[in-house]
Amino acid sequence: MTEKTLADVVNGALEDLKGHDIHVLDVTTLSNVMDQLVIATGTSNRHVKSLANNVVVDAKESGFQPIGVEGMETGEWVLVDFGDTVVHVMLKETRDFYELEKLWSTAPASRSAT
Repeated sequence: MTEKTLADVVNGALEDLKGHDIHVLDVTTLSNVMDQLVIATGTSNRHVKSLANNVVVDAKESGFQPIGVEGMETGEWVLVDFGDTVVHVMLKETRDFYELEKLWSTAPASRSAT
């Protein structure tokens, strides 16, 4: 039996509860804080909360402990932080507004001394 990676667990937890438009972004070259960014959409506040909770529960059962969870109160945007991997579960309207995929798809402009 092969051991599941955190990415496998997160993806499975999101798919189990019918998370929409799941994207995994490799941000190792863009961030020194994390390696992966997972973004998924829920259909309602309750769905967003359920998706995030399922990620937390499945991760803990597989031996991965989240550092923190934020946003469960409102359910518009829930962030689950595992350190190297950060999961964002959002309402469609919130996701469309913040465009995290677009934000993290471009390298930051280099700073040059003038």
